[in-house]
Amino acid sequence: MGSIQDVFPIRKEESNFLQAMQLPGNAVLCLVLKAVIELDLFEIMAKAGPNAQISASEIVTSLPTSNPEAPLMLDRMLSFLASYSIFKCTIVTDKDGVDKKLYSLTPICSNYIRNEDGFAIGPLLLLQFEKVFMQAWYQLKDSVLEGGTPFNREYGMHAFDYPSTDSRVNDVLNKGLQNLTGVTMKIILEVYKGFDGMEELIDVGGGYGASLAWIVSKYPKIRGINYDLPHVIKDAPFLQGVEHVEGNMFESVPKGKTIFMKLILHDWDDDHCIRLLKNCFEALPNCGKVILVESILPESPQSDCVSNISYYYDMMMMAYCHGGKERTLKQLEALAKAAGFSAIKPITQAYFYWVTEIYKT
Repeated sequence: MGSIQDVFPIRKEESNFLQAMQLPGNAVLCLVLKAVIELDLFEIMAKAGPNAQISASEIVTSLPTSNPEAPLMLDRMLSFLASYSIFKCTIVTDKDGVDKKLYSLTPICSNYIRNEDGFAIGPLLLLQFEKVFMQAWYQLKDSVLEGGTPFNREYGMHAFDYPSTDSRVNDVLNKGLQNLTGVTMKIILEVYKGFDGMEELIDVGGGYGASLAWIVSKYPKIRGINYDLPHVIKDAPFLQGVEHVEGNMFESVPKGKTIFMKLILHDWDDDHCIRLLKNCFEALPNCGKVILVESILPESPQSDCVSNISYYYDMMMMAYCHGGKERTLKQLEALAKAAGFSAIKPITQAYFYWVTEIYKT
């Protein structure tokens, strides 16, 4: 049977209203998706086989629940997600003539299933919709009217400082960022060839060294220097081919021919970025370069998927990091030239990130 909309099509004058009504559903979509990830449903369905069709009742047998309403609740959640093409729903009729919904994975689901390296984007969504961070958004209107960063207004501290006060949130944060690094660095290393032949690489603001570990694993001749604050470095694990060095990037940067910075500039205002880039400029020899991995905003808003994600990240920076923002290429170029660099060049795109080189000549 076809959809009722096939019989009674939507009138043109109704489409704008329906689109407006659909927008709030995006928030519900993310929260239902969050619950599905927490229930590990993607992994449960994946274990049933690549083309398996499975009912909500069958899925519930893998969950630690005795709730008699769980199958019906789950069926409604899966139907909702199927309406967004996250799952595929097939109606089958059993021998008693009763219709039953069976669900299967779609290609988009592969991103929520742990890959061969153990990474997926699910933990990133759990971070983005962690209730501590979500609460800050309720300060957005007052931030516009009265000033201040939403997160700081809500908690009286910077978003970078909060995780040290809450071990659960710190765990959610670390898992989210580790999985993001694991997913994105793999594609970056496939499309960007600038590490070939390199002997040394300094990762400024490299955290525990996860990005360097990926780079050095593919290019074992590179000597990696992971540079971050003392309280970060003291907990950094041993990584083959990586030396952990503590310091403050706004005071100085280790000297070397090539500096790598992944998702650092977007955390800071222009003045901090220029100060950091000036320190990089001083640390580099002539003909040295900085390799940036950042989202790049279009010069004017676009409605494509990459632009949507980039603007979404810009909103998160506005909510969590005072002065932090995603930037256009022209804005990045202005920062680089203010720090003394001669040129900036986007090299290749990896998902919604750009690998961009900044040159000192």
